[in-house]
Amino acid sequence: MNKFIHKINYYETDKMGITHHSNYIRFMEEARLDFLEKIGYPMTRIEADGITSPVVSIKCDYKRPSTFGNKLEIEVSITQYTGVKLTFSYIMKNIDTNETIAIASSVHCFLNPNGKPVPLKKYFQDLDDLLRRNIIN
Repeated sequence: MNKFIHKINYYETDKMGITHHSNYIRFMEEARLDFLEKIGYPMTRIEADGITSPVVSIKCDYKRPSTFGNKLEIEVSITQYTGVKLTFSYIMKNIDTNETIAIASSVHCFLNPNGKPVPLKKYFQDLDDLLRRNIIN
C-alpha cells in the first residue's frame, strides 16, 4: 500500500464549491503513477519497454464531498493481478477529518505496440515479479 497526498485546487471545484466528481479519476491516476514510481517501475519505464497500460474499467463510490483546500490522503494498493490485468484499489480520506471521501478501483491491462495483450511473466519478468510482490489481499 502506498499513500499519496493531493490538495484540492480551486479549479477542481464546481460552482457549489465541491470537488467535481471527474477529478477523482485524475487523483487516482496521480496516486497510481506515484505508487509505480515508489515500487521502482515508473510509467516512463513501462512505456520505454514498449508496453501501454490502458484503463479497462473504473469504479468510484463517492461517500462525502471535498472542497477547495482539503488535503486528501489516497491509499492505493494492488488488489488483483493476473499477469495481463491489474486492479488497483483506492481509499481517499480527508486528512483533517479522517472521513472517507471516496472508495474506488481501476482495472488495467498491458498491451504491446500492436495492441495485443502482453503476458508480463513471459516477456517482462521483472515487472511481473514486482507487481506480484505488491499485491495486498
